[in-house]
Amino acid sequence: MDDLPPNQQQATAQEIHRYQSRVGSLLFPTIVTRPDIARAASKLSEHLRNPSPDHCAAADQCISYLHSTKHLAIEYSATNNYQEALVTTTPKEIFDNSVDASFANNPDRRSGEGYVFKLYGGPIDWVSRKQSTVTTSTTEAELLAMLHAGKQAIWWNNLFRKLHFDPSHELSLKNDNQQTIRLLTAQMPVLTTKLRHVDISQHWLRERVQNGDIQVKWVNTNDMVADGFTKALPRQKQERFVKQLGLVDIGKQITG
Repeated sequence: MDDLPPNQQQATAQEIHRYQSRVGSLLFPTIVTRPDIARAASKLSEHLRNPSPDHCAAADQCISYLHSTKHLAIEYSATNNYQEALVTTTPKEIFDNSVDASFANNPDRRSGEGYVFKLYGGPIDWVSRKQSTVTTSTTEAELLAMLHAGKQAIWWNNLFRKLHFDPSHELSLKNDNQQTIRLLTAQMPVLTTKLRHVDISQHWLRERVQNGDIQVKWVNTNDMVADGFTKALPRQKQERFVKQLGLVDIGKQITG
């Protein structure tokens, strides 16, 4: 789905309407209960004004996937999730946050980014999108992604405080790029960039990390939950991604 080119011809008004209806049907579950299709919905949304037959076929394929997995639901649990333990080696946190970026993986060379925040084993906030500007390295793309996720994580942390909810651990962001982690935790900044927005991101994040407002932690790419928000996944990795998200099949409970 990531490699679908733009339509070289102009779609008719009826074709555009049908495609927009399909994508609209996908966006509702994407936002509410199905983070596993966030990347697909994000990519399909880029072609709302002029879809091609290939785009329509991709939307139908995504709808078919939703139908075949209609019994998947988000599970929240205060106890350890056995399925999640099978697919990750990282320590569990009550409020678990992951952010990732995929450098220049779009035709216009903009990078894809995504984050997911999990509370008691289930996702409560997630995003999959294309960055608004072009970056010149993987580290710059990761910095922008962590900036966006960091601001959102602080918002959630402030909400928890107002609700008098204490996760009992420091606010943290997990990322699989070691260079980005070193950049934010080193005493002196080591990234020199001509992109002003990236430089601002670097200093804002460093300030938050140095002040102890946010911790940044490295995780192996295989344990990076947000990786599925930045690229299309083959079947086996998609199944692993679903487990990492904390989605479980409740078909037996429904049918009795």
